[in-house]
Amino acid sequence: MWLKAWHLIGMVTWFAGLFYLPRLFVYHAMSDDQASIERFKVMERKLFFGITTPGGIFTLVFGLWMLHDYAWAAFGNQLWLQVKLVLLGVLIAYHIYCGKLLADFKHDRNRHSHVWYRWFNELPVLLLIAIVLLAVLKPV
Repeated sequence: MWLKAWHLIGMVTWFAGLFYLPRLFVYHAMSDDQASIERFKVMERKLFFGITTPGGIFTLVFGLWMLHDYAWAAFGNQLWLQVKLVLLGVLIAYHIYCGKLLADFKHDRNRHSHVWYRWFNELPVLLLIAIVLLAVLKPV
């Protein structure tokens, strides 16, 4: 149960960052004064590298540990787990893309509007719902 607890703590931390970082991007994209722009750059960097990425690493480490200890032998017979891992891959790609967007903002190369970021911010919500439902209900 300790592995699951640490996995969940990491997941909550990771998703907190994935929910808030694109929201910062919304406000950053709306900013037009240099002081706000620089403040958002600092906030985004600290959130991404200080909270979001460590939370993702914790989630992955403890998730892989649980997979190795408990589920690997039955992996081929657990479609819910396979789908969950595919969605996890999408989530990791989203995280990496957030890092690319962070770098674009850092170098003043943002090409998206605040409206685009508002829509972009919704993807982790959908992934969270799907992943949690798969893990808890194991429907397939």
